[in-house]
Amino acid sequence: MKPLPFKLPGRPVTPLFLAPQAGVSESPFRRLCRSFGADVVLTEFVSAEGIVRGSGRTADYLRFDDEERPIGIQIFGADPGTMAEAAALVTEVYEPDFVDINFGCPVKKVVKRNGGSGCLRDLGLVSRIVRAVVAATPLPVTAKIRSGFDEAGRDPVAIGRACRDAGARMVTLHPRTRADMYSGRARWDEIAALAGVLDVPVIGNGDVRRGEDAHRMRERTGCDGIMIARGSHGAPWLFHQARAALDGSPVPGDPDVPTRFEICIRHAENAVAFEHDADKAVREFRKHLGWYTKGLPEGRRLRQRLFQVRDLHEVREVLGRYMDSTGDHSTGDQGCSTLAGGFIVTGSCANPDSLRGAPAGR
Repeated sequence: MKPLPFKLPGRPVTPLFLAPQAGVSESPFRRLCRSFGADVVLTEFVSAEGIVRGSGRTADYLRFDDEERPIGIQIFGADPGTMAEAAALVTEVYEPDFVDINFGCPVKKVVKRNGGSGCLRDLGLVSRIVRAVVAATPLPVTAKIRSGFDEAGRDPVAIGRACRDAGARMVTLHPRTRADMYSGRARWDEIAALAGVLDVPVIGNGDVRRGEDAHRMRERTGCDGIMIARGSHGAPWLFHQARAALDGSPVPGDPDVPTRFEICIRHAENAVAFEHDADKAVREFRKHLGWYTKGLPEGRRLRQRLFQVRDLHEVREVLGRYMDSTGDHSTGDQGCSTLAGGFIVTGSCANPDSLRGAPAGR
């Protein structure tokens, strides 16, 4: 495996990455995933224009603490000069371990400004952006790409080579096109093709929903690391399961309902502690409540109630009533370090107070 361009404690043979996801990869979730075995995390993807303008909302997306390291800040934009200025600013102010460039986001409001996967229509632009960012920061610069903008322009090897030749020291490939959005299957053979030609690490991303998927991806592609995105929604323990599969150990099953709810509540507590506005934090956490309860008996009815909660007390109350009605009983408040079902959560997850006043940077 090719070594990563930044320090990685423990040096796992196949590191696991938490993907940069808007509205999901916030500090509380990053910390939770780290506690379950994510080796590297990235921020939500952040607008270079917002960084340069000094947007307060953008600054909130960039907050992290040293215990989240190694961490990358991911930026997006279509103007090489603005991207370079943003990279220089995040390097100076926040000091992440690396700067990642988003060439993969398929969302319309990003693409219509030629950002994210919109850049893939012009490989010359991709090269200019990477070169500008590399020149602006002493930190390793990495890139996250899709296989192309559409099927006609599908050529992940050419895109990956353009990034590498311009100075990117790691490339993550989600082998779908922008036109694919999230439909169909990720073409893992394209990850294998890219890993076979680049002399920098290639990280595979796409369709890792079970621990065994991580093992299959490594075996089929020879990738140097695995990035998990949507599979982690409501299931941060997926990193624990993936590590077991990669190490050849028995893969633990999903946690039981009381344990799942305890993890969910700890996540909610940390989200409220991290956000300046508690009411807003709970409203935005409702999507996580939906994910944590996916697949449960009477889950639809439960989610209808959870999507109306206004504070943490209501969250605890609704989940408690559900367990009473189904015969599941709480494992008790044991603290996040000793959860039932064989799942271990350590670090900041056990202390929501550690998130209050988290610095806007280191």
